[in-house]
Amino acid sequence: MSSPQLPPLPVSPSSAPQGDGASVFPDLKVAAVQMEPRIGQVADNVARSVRFIEQAAAQGASVVVLPELANTGYVFSSRDEAFALGESATEGPTTRAWQAVAARLGLHLVAGLTERDGDRLYNTAVVMGPRGLIGRYRKLHLWGDEHLFFEPGNLGLPVFHTEVGRLSAVICYDGWFPEVYRLLAMQGADLVCMPTNWVPMPQQPAHMPAMANTLAMAAAHSNGMAVVCANRVGTERGQPFIGQSLIVGAQGWPLAGPAAAEGEAVLVASVNLKHSRSARQLNAFNHVLRDRRTDLYDPMLGTGWPRPAL
Repeated sequence: MSSPQLPPLPVSPSSAPQGDGASVFPDLKVAAVQMEPRIGQVADNVARSVRFIEQAAAQGASVVVLPELANTGYVFSSRDEAFALGESATEGPTTRAWQAVAARLGLHLVAGLTERDGDRLYNTAVVMGPRGLIGRYRKLHLWGDEHLFFEPGNLGLPVFHTEVGRLSAVICYDGWFPEVYRLLAMQGADLVCMPTNWVPMPQQPAHMPAMANTLAMAAAHSNGMAVVCANRVGTERGQPFIGQSLIVGAQGWPLAGPAAAEGEAVLVASVNLKHSRSARQLNAFNHVLRDRRTDLYDPMLGTGWPRPAL
């Protein structure tokens, strides 16, 4: 297998030309909306999400990320309930409402919804811009009881080329898999947008950052791309959610957040694509993508050695 084509090698930060870089690559303001959807209250959830999007836009955000399953809530009691709440990701009322606000405010939006496609359900993130729906991502790695309701995603890991940069989406548990971020980085993604419903992790020390935050920071640093994590809050049918939404820069350090574990919030931070792409060049010698030892493993992540028994 030949190595996939990479974007042009960015200039090292130490030798990057100074001067008009800010005008060529102006700061992009991104927002993570931390909110509490109510199970089954789709119309109210969507209306409240629109108000949060408006708040983010008022603070200058050009890209806004909402939580996972923001329109329906998360803890379904049955397959019948989940199916009744599902809707088309391309033509449903939730997508139409979000398209309308994205067009009105001139921004890009990544938001989680329960997608019904024929007799199948998917945990989906829609990606839209001022001119309408750009694409969608279906969660690849299902968590817990999601296996009772959803099909695993079947659309791969697309990167969407937009006027604000190369955007991609992942959802919650996808962030536990380094391969996900690496495949997006190999396609040149600038910004990973994560609608999520993080829950408490077993044996999480109270004095330590949430495991989800640590994983997002590590992924951003080791792949040189910004990550926007929009989590929900509250307790739904006995399941608590941990909040702590976060925006991470391409060098792996938080730009905004983590937000509190409780309470709704809008985080906003500035991301500069020139600096983000340069972050992959760690110094004059090291580049986090080109230093990969593809002579020892498959260029698209797998090892060429015999697989160990599990």
